[in-house]
Amino acid sequence: MPSSLPTARPTSALLSATGPAAMPAPPPRLVSLDVFRGLTVMAMILVNNPGDWGHIYAPLAHAEWHGCTPADLIFPFFLFIMGVSIVYGLDTARRDYSQHGALLGRVLRRSVVLFGLGLFASLFLQWDFATVRIPGVLARIALVFLVCGVLFVKTTWRQQAWVLAVVLVGYNVLLQLVPVPGFGPANLEPATNLGAWLDRLLLGEAHLWKISKTWDPEGLLGTLPAVGTGLMGLLAGRGLRAAGPAAAAKVAWLLVAGGATLLLGLFWSSWLPLNKNLWTSSYVLYTGGIAAGVLAALYWLCDVRGYRRGTTAFVVFGVNAITVFFLSSLIARGLNMWQVANPTGAGTISLKQRLVDLLFVPYFPDPYLASLAGATACVLIWLAVLWVMYERRIFLKV
Repeated sequence: MPSSLPTARPTSALLSATGPAAMPAPPPRLVSLDVFRGLTVMAMILVNNPGDWGHIYAPLAHAEWHGCTPADLIFPFFLFIMGVSIVYGLDTARRDYSQHGALLGRVLRRSVVLFGLGLFASLFLQWDFATVRIPGVLARIALVFLVCGVLFVKTTWRQQAWVLAVVLVGYNVLLQLVPVPGFGPANLEPATNLGAWLDRLLLGEAHLWKISKTWDPEGLLGTLPAVGTGLMGLLAGRGLRAAGPAAAAKVAWLLVAGGATLLLGLFWSSWLPLNKNLWTSSYVLYTGGIAAGVLAALYWLCDVRGYRRGTTAFVVFGVNAITVFFLSSLIARGLNMWQVANPTGAGTISLKQRLVDLLFVPYFPDPYLASLAGATACVLIWLAVLWVMYERRIFLKV
């Protein structure tokens, strides 16, 4: 059983005599980052695929509006991890100014592909462009990756820190001070906040989240502070990538920085509540601080101390994260849309509900436990698929 990924191949070719003597070696692959990403995607699949949406244990359900549950940590963790990955994926080439054009092209191409995958997932099995949801998880990932990738290539870490501060303060001002046209004073209510108004103005209600129709949890304005989450990952990645400090110093720095931002987020939440749907500035700092702490712990265990036992299951999810998220979304959509005869004779039910009724309800009388069993089975099925891919070194990259 493999215990870790192969490290990146070193660059051995020398440049011409007129350039630097040699290209800097690419960084070793962070096992901790793959483990963290895998944990996050595994949790995302567990949360997104309950057997019954009406019976979900509280930690696996998103906060209805204000507040932050464990489920609300998953998406910001992924964006934070993406920021760290940008540093480790682009830093070597970024040092050569002549490669900046090619790097920006790569960033743009990947962003377009991610956005396209998100649009395809929204259209899947219901090819109606007039009502397709345009915002979404993959769309937000694409936009955050685009902005963070460009900023990483073209700005210094100090400039990135200033952008982070301006974004968070500016977003707070927009949400709490700018009047909402047609509704009056600034407010944080679902359908009448500034972000919801902007989404309806630019996208129209037909292209928003179908459950609400008047606002979208991955709306346009909320993507601005989501960039802040990615920037926190960039700054964490640059700290870990720095050549000077010892590993212990890097871990200590990341823990202190994470603790400080977490506390600042909690303090800020006294007047701007933690809210995933609005992606409030306090939520950015709070979740980013927790993410920094988790990364620090995993970095110390996996990369510094070399601990590998029990991590492979997370790594196999981490190295094909976008693949499993995209495919699991398509399959879940298909199972929900495919209607079969209801055994009671009362019309039809979704194929997913039929499978849950057959495979889990008879063995788990508690509906919450049956729902969790269905979600767990989904995770285990994907684990088996991804493990085979990992053994065969099949890593699908966007």
